Amino acid sequence: MSAFLQPDYAGHPDLTGPSLSFLIEHPAGKKTLFDLGVRHDWQKLPSYPKFRRLAWGITVRKDVARVLKEADFDVDNGAISSIVLSHHHWDHTGDPSTFPTSTELVVGPGFQAAHLPGYPENLEATLLKSDYEGRNVREIDFSEDDKSFKIGRFRAHDYFGDGSFYLLDTPGHSIGHMCGLARTTVSPATFIFMAGDASHHAGEFRPTEYLPLPKEIGDSFSHSGADYESIHFDRSATKPFYNVTASFAHDKKLADWTIAGMGEFDCQDNVLLLTAHDEHVVEPETAIKFFPESMNQWYEDASAKRAKWLFLKDFDGAIDAKVTGHDAFIWSQ
Repeated sequence: MSAFLQPDYAGHPDLTGPSLSFLIEHPAGKKTLFDLGVRHDWQKLPSYPKFRRLAWGITVRKDVARVLKEADFDVDNGAISSIVLSHHHWDHTGDPSTFPTSTELVVGPGFQAAHLPGYPENLEATLLKSDYEGRNVREIDFSEDDKSFKIGRFRAHDYFGDGSFYLLDTPGHSIGHMCGLARTTVSPATFIFMAGDASHHAGEFRPTEYLPLPKEIGDSFSHSGADYESIHFDRSATKPFYNVTASFAHDKKLADWTIAGMGEFDCQDNVLLLTAHDEHVVEPETAIKFFPESMNQWYEDASAKRAKWLFLKDFDGAIDAKVTGHDAFIWSQ
C-alpha cells in the first residue's frame, strides 16, 4: 500500500477490488461503454512479467464483449458505438479488439501523443497495437468546448449534446485521464460519477468539510465515527484518511486538485460517486444494482447512503492496534 497511498494503516496492507466497466444507454438508442476493465487473456499484456514478479492476484472470468453478447447485445454488428477510456492503464482498457472496428475509441487530451503507438511497436507501451488498429481514435479536446463550461471545477464535454452524459477533464493520475458523469434521472436530477482512477480508495476523498465523518455510522459497523476519527493521521473528521503518493500519479499536484474536486461532487446527495476499484460498492448490503440490471434507480434505492462509509471497515485493524497499544498507522518512505 505504501507505494500508492499514505499513511499505512494497520490491518490494511493491500489495495484490492474490482475493475468496473459502465454501459451508458442513450434514450435515442446509442450505447457507449466507459472503460472495459481487465481483458480475459491478461497474460498477453506487455506488463505480464511485472504481474508475476509482484505476485498480483488477477481474476477475469469474461471480457466485457462476451458479457454483452450473453445478454443478447449484437456486439459484432455494432451495438456499441463507442468505448470511452478513462485512461491508458491495462486494468481499464480491456480488449477493444473484441469489438468491431466500427466501434470507436474515445480518449482524453494528450492520450495519443503520450501512449501511442502500442506494443510491440513501442516496447514500453501498456496498450497493445491491436487495441486501436483499424478503428477511429477520437481525442476529446476540452479547449474546443466553451471555456466557461465547467461542472464543478472540471472542464466538461457534453458527449451527446443533450446533457445526458458528460466527460470531465480530471488530470493527475495519468495523461489524458477523464471521468464520466451520467444523468440517471431527470426529476429529481440524479447522476453517477464514474471516477476511473482519479482515486483508488474512498479514503482519498472522504471525509471532507462538506461531508464530515458522522459520529454514528450504522448497525453493520463495529466501531463509531469517533473511533475512526481517533486513528485518522490528523485526528480529523473533515479530512480524507489517505494521501496519494507522488509515485502513484503522473502529476501529484494535479492529482490532489482532482481528488479535492471529487469531494465536491461526493457531498451532493444526488450524485453516486464510484471509483473503478472500490471493493465495498459490490458488497450486497449496498443494494447497488449491476448489469444486466439498471443502476438508474440508485437514488430511490438509497444505495449511496449504504455505500458511502463502508470503506471505513478497512481501518478496523488500525483501531484494534491502537486499543492494544500498537501504532494505528505509520508513514513509510
